Formats: sequence, structure tokens, C-alpha cells
Amino acid sequence: MQNADAVPDSAPVHGLLIGFSAISFLCFGLACFFWLPMKAEYVRYGVSRFRALVGFLQVAGALGLLTGFALPLVGQLAAGGLALLMFFGACLRKRIKDSLAQTLPAILYMVLNVYLAVEGFS
Repeated sequence: MQNADAVPDSAPVHGLLIGFSAISFLCFGLACFFWLPMKAEYVRYGVSRFRALVGFLQVAGALGLLTGFALPLVGQLAAGGLALLMFFGACLRKRIKDSLAQTLPAILYMVLNVYLAVEGFS
């Protein structure tokens, strides 16, 4: 019989969230290098010179999240870095006057990765 006051184990949920974020950023990062519509978006943003760097950081962040399963500090740092990257992405979208609908994914990924940095690897 389980204690009614016991806190449920959140590790499976954290694992799913980490996996979701890692797969997303792996796809986004690779798209920066290989997908023409993504390349065009960086031109629209006015930051095409940073496209390869952002793609690299997204792939590195994704790999860092996965490494976090074995080395939690690496996962926390990766999640924090991705959250910071998404903060700057949301700021950029505000600067170029994108709609809330266009900006919301960056905000949600930022919030997700802040959560993962704080709670996801504990």
C-alpha cells in the first residue's frame, strides 16, 4: 500500500520532457544547416551570419541534454544554455515584430528548458 502523502516519482515525466527537448533541438539545429526554409528564416530575421552558430549550439544542447541522463550537471548546463538561446530568440522575434503565435514556440521552449535546468536532472 502506497502512502497517500508520498510524492510521485517525476523521473519518467522528466525523461520524456528531456527527450522531447533534445529531439526538437536536434531537428532544429540540423535544419539550420540543411533545410532551405530554415535558412530563409535566418535571412528574414536579419541574422543569417549566426545561422551556423545557432545550429551548432542547438545540436550541442540536444546532445548535452541526452548526456544529462548519465551526467546530470551536463544536462542542467545544456538546458540552461538552450533556455538562454530561446530567450534571445524570443527577443529577436519581438524586435522584428513577429506575432505572438510566431514567438510563442521560443517562449515555450525557453520555459521548458528553464524547468529542466532546475528540476529535470535532480
